[in-house]
Amino acid sequence: MRESEGASRCDLCSRLLGRNEEMDPLITSTDFPSNSTNDSTTFNDTDLYRNQFVQPVWRIVLWAVAYSTIVIVSVVGNITVIWIILAHQRMRTVTNYFLVNLAFAEASMSAFNTVINFVYAVHNEWYFGLYYCQFHNFFPIAAVFACICSMTAIALDRYMAIIHPLKQRMSATQTKVIIGVIWVLALLLAFPQYYYSTTDQLPGRVVCYIEWPEYTLLDFKKMYYVCVAVLIYFLPLLVMGCAYLVVGLTLWASEIPGDSSDRYQEQLAAKRKVVKMMIVVVCTFAVCWLPYHVFFLIYQFRPDLSEHTFTQQVYLTIMWLAMSSTMYNPIIYCCLNDRFRAGFRQAFRCFPCVPEGSYEGLELKSTRYLQTQTSLYRASRMETTVSCVMQQCEDGQKVTFGSIKGATGRQAGHSPSRDLTSNGSSSRSISKTVSETSSFYSSNNLAE
Repeated sequence: MRESEGASRCDLCSRLLGRNEEMDPLITSTDFPSNSTNDSTTFNDTDLYRNQFVQPVWRIVLWAVAYSTIVIVSVVGNITVIWIILAHQRMRTVTNYFLVNLAFAEASMSAFNTVINFVYAVHNEWYFGLYYCQFHNFFPIAAVFACICSMTAIALDRYMAIIHPLKQRMSATQTKVIIGVIWVLALLLAFPQYYYSTTDQLPGRVVCYIEWPEYTLLDFKKMYYVCVAVLIYFLPLLVMGCAYLVVGLTLWASEIPGDSSDRYQEQLAAKRKVVKMMIVVVCTFAVCWLPYHVFFLIYQFRPDLSEHTFTQQVYLTIMWLAMSSTMYNPIIYCCLNDRFRAGFRQAFRCFPCVPEGSYEGLELKSTRYLQTQTSLYRASRMETTVSCVMQQCEDGQKVTFGSIKGATGRQAGHSPSRDLTSNGSSSRSISKTVSETSSFYSSNNLAE
């Protein structure tokens, strides 16, 4: 193999989002092939391509435990989230369908790429063949794009629901179509990683890398990585930041004049809880992936970073932080959402350390049934309140609406017109309560 071919594959190993180029300090400079032929007298092939990123066993064990924790927590947690949503009718809302897509993408990326990334980063040798090299470079970009687009779709859905509540919401069918479009775009964005991925046999080891085409007018590799960073990180975060800023100002910094009813406060609290949970999810994603994107963007303009021996440890740390983003979301859902918490307790009820909790929030009861039950309770309470005000009962006991009708017939102080007014007012109040309660439960189910 020619030295120029080996040197063209010498950039820093960009593994996680498919940026799998070799991370070897002895093959770091693109101008190395331009050296005179006398360099071949200094280094033989074994010295040129040998792997100096050898770590002590104790360090490898620590990294193995750290990466294994990500895989176990992420796969188990995200599969549980998918079960909670799909197995319970009340959880199948627009927001939760996007959470299913988010959980699927995170669990898949964690299962198929995290361990492989770790093995390749530690051993600096590819053991898994050409086809998995292509998949390994291709799938993470698609998965990350699907993750952040799902979070962006949730942010826009929350924005429409809170800022424009009278406009029609997305249906379940429309939500599934949008999820399909997200994955189509994700696969198209990641296709160059698949197309240019290949493996090569170096003296003593095999490497997996991306053999980017070389053009005289533009640097295709650098342009592609900048576009990827913008599309899967900076631009979506900007959109979500603007959406949640407007939503936050609406929910926390403003009140509807004259509307201080219990229904309004409960509905407002429910919406705040959902928005708060999603803001935590987005902020966690942003913090975990920021060092990774900054590191690789800097490397595109400073490839000499791979010459330093500490680069491997820096890369392992940054990669662990980025991949750990796949395991935090189930924990966030469990901590900040009552229904998810009930679902996790139900899923892990066989473990002695899991406290028993109410499963009523996830029971497969229809929303209409719950609306009817609560509306009847609110209507009954309204009847009692109106009856007491109109009757002004002297004995201090609560009087039912039926008893007030009889009382008005016997007492001379109550005229028929007043009684009619009382009945009409009560009917309107009850009707309004039923309508408000129905709206409240519809909104809560949609939000949560």
